[in-house]
Amino acid sequence: MHRLSLLVLFSLLLMQIESTAQGAPSSAKAHKKVLLLMGTRFELVAVSENEQLANSAIDAGVNEIKRIEALISEWQPTSQTSAINRAAGSMPVSVDPELYDLISRSIKISKLTDGAFDISFAAAYKLWKFDGSMTQMPAPEDIAASVKHIGYQRITLDPKNHSVYLQDPEMKIGFGAIGKGYAANRARDVMRKMGIKAGVVNAAGDMITWGKQPDGQPWYVGIADPAEKDKVFSWLTASETAVVTSGDYEKFAEINGKRYGHIIDPRTGYPATGLKSVTIICPDAELADALATATYVLGPEDGLHLINQLKGVECLMITDKDEMLASKNLNLHFYQNKKSPQKYNKTATAQP
Repeated sequence: MHRLSLLVLFSLLLMQIESTAQGAPSSAKAHKKVLLLMGTRFELVAVSENEQLANSAIDAGVNEIKRIEALISEWQPTSQTSAINRAAGSMPVSVDPELYDLISRSIKISKLTDGAFDISFAAAYKLWKFDGSMTQMPAPEDIAASVKHIGYQRITLDPKNHSVYLQDPEMKIGFGAIGKGYAANRARDVMRKMGIKAGVVNAAGDMITWGKQPDGQPWYVGIADPAEKDKVFSWLTASETAVVTSGDYEKFAEINGKRYGHIIDPRTGYPATGLKSVTIICPDAELADALATATYVLGPEDGLHLINQLKGVECLMITDKDEMLASKNLNLHFYQNKKSPQKYNKTATAQP
């Protein structure tokens, strides 16, 4: 799934605060590398006094992301995921425990969200194009036919030999709505094991942070304005936290004067409606990644109800009517200046 940009804003830029170091030593610096991985922009930041250690840790994180991509990519014919898809309807495929466990966790999230998140969503996307070339709706019968090949219930797992079987020969699994979050988690873990006590891994909006900035301040994450993607309308502090934003303003189709976002409801085959963006905040980037998509699909009411039942998970929504909705325990700060005015007409906190 496509993700909106999240902006990591250092405290001196965002708040013009001068402070002494409270966490990392004052001589520590933030070392950064930006590159293309998994078909998207990754940014890895390591805070350390030792530049060589920081760069080595970042390189190790990059290599871990590349390893995960080779395992889970449905676009690489040599991946185990591609092997599962090729064998759909014919036989189970034994895979590494790591991939098996990721699929198992994905199915659990599908059950939790009543199918709003589903790694077998690919069949619906064959009918939609969000590159500006689509001028008419797919035929209703074609959409209905595509949904018949979607369904996490028909993914059979055998824990004895770690095999995965897709019961429908037209089924296909993909990790576009959870894979980058998983990769961000793993890159962080690798960097931490190498002694990096603070840093950020940002996978094009699937972000996880740990520790603090070199000046001892927490990391500040700016939430992009859905109407003006290069501007920030709110921010939150993030330490030991994952933040993932999902929305429709960068990839969509306009048909007969109506805008259709790129996030498809796997239960219906039609683009989800009711929201412009969803930001999920929780300690785990993989979970935040999946829940951002699921909550967007569920819509304002059902999405908020779901998040408010989950301990340690919070969300911020912007509806298609420019109303702001927040989960009950979200601590959000508004960032307002001449370049980023607050223009949303309601702030509401959902009740339990």
